[in-house]
Amino acid sequence: MTTLFGRQFSLIVGTPGGPALELGKLRCVFDIRRGDNQTPNSCDVRIYNLSANTANKVASREFTQLAISAGYGTGATATFGKLFQGTIKQWRQGRLDQKDSYVDLTAADGDEAYNFSFMAQTLAKSSTPAAGLLGLIQTMGKSGIKAPTQLPALPNTKYQRGRVFYGMTRDEIREFAAAYGLSWSIQDGVLQFVPLTGFVPGNVPIVSPQSGLVGVPEITQNGLELRTLINPQIRIGSLIKLVSNSVNKLRFSMSAEGQTQSLNSALAAQIKTNADGLYYVMVANHHGDTRGNDWYSELTCLAVDATVTQQTAPGAPLPENAILPISP
Repeated sequence: MTTLFGRQFSLIVGTPGGPALELGKLRCVFDIRRGDNQTPNSCDVRIYNLSANTANKVASREFTQLAISAGYGTGATATFGKLFQGTIKQWRQGRLDQKDSYVDLTAADGDEAYNFSFMAQTLAKSSTPAAGLLGLIQTMGKSGIKAPTQLPALPNTKYQRGRVFYGMTRDEIREFAAAYGLSWSIQDGVLQFVPLTGFVPGNVPIVSPQSGLVGVPEITQNGLELRTLINPQIRIGSLIKLVSNSVNKLRFSMSAEGQTQSLNSALAAQIKTNADGLYYVMVANHHGDTRGNDWYSELTCLAVDATVTQQTAPGAPLPENAILPISP
């Protein structure tokens, strides 16, 4: 049984460096979608029974930014933290009945840079891949995306001829990431790069029935899927330590293709459970109702090679062997 209690929630709408409102004391229903893919993270939130004045402020687009934080408890044992931060893209007003009104907000994280950032840049002969990556980061920065504090290690090879970057910045980053074995995404307005065989270093949250695991994790063709009570410490691209008595196995279909897959050792290796219970977080969707029962994080994860972290104690910081600091 979990020991978590005392829900905490914050919803702030405002403008950068300007006025802001805290709306977390009202009833709010939210649905946050986060992943390590290139598509910007997004969020839908419904706020009930705002005053007419506040609802008009939100509807008039006076506020452009939205931030959601949630968790449990207070003090040293609190798990309260940020779940989402982004730009408000849509608003809708309506009523459920004569008593209850609502305002719906839809927000996205880094979508303007993703959809509109364009670059035209040339690197000189003998430039390194690191110089190319920094050029891509600087171009995204012109659209308001912050540079990562850490970058993956890149080879020290040099371009034999000049390298041209021309077109949508997202397309150039996609091509660069594919060439050097990286995945990339935008997380809370920050560009993030993770090696396909690596992870974001840091503390590893323990996911167990005592820390909020709900139900039994299940292996699917997309990876290991599990549900926990909302935990903002679980971050995209990082690791979790799963402590569970059992994991439901994948059921293949009875078609010829499904039977072939069930015998495919390569597929089995991709979705197997890991001996030490370490998993890479690919997707972390959060949904909740501050006046209802929903208060969950739904994760899709991949098993980590046991040989990489077999000497790491559960809950301890991982060595920074996958991501290196940016060079000055």
